[in-house]
Amino acid sequence: MRLSSIGKNMQPSISTIMIPAPPDGSTGMPADVLIVEDDPIIAIDFEDRLLGFGVRSVRTVGSVAQALAAIAARAPDFALLDVELGREKSFAVADRLAAAQIPFVFVTGYGAEDRIAPEFKTRPRLQKPCSSEALEAALRSGGS
Repeated sequence: MRLSSIGKNMQPSISTIMIPAPPDGSTGMPADVLIVEDDPIIAIDFEDRLLGFGVRSVRTVGSVAQALAAIAARAPDFALLDVELGREKSFAVADRLAAAQIPFVFVTGYGAEDRIAPEFKTRPRLQKPCSSEALEAALRSGGS
């Protein structure tokens, strides 16, 4: 059963989906992933793939304010950050994650380097649409 938080207003809010861990507890994946994505179709696609990889909890938000609130409520083990969230960019979220030493990758539909703030140019990035293999590799590598 999906507990998706994305409604008709296209503004995702925090949702949590839990699935049991394998008996040995080792999936090689982060247990809790925060998706910061304003496109509901893309967010659902990421959510489905992450759960398929063995991630136990996936939370989805669609704005900087929602992301900062989700991090304050419970720090994730990993985050996927869309660079452009409507009229705002996710760099404040990246700052918070970096300060807390939480691994993350940027996910962007734009290939241009000028979309990424200079302080984050060396951070890992996935190009939308990304393959499941690339997404899984990013999670397993801890965003490095």
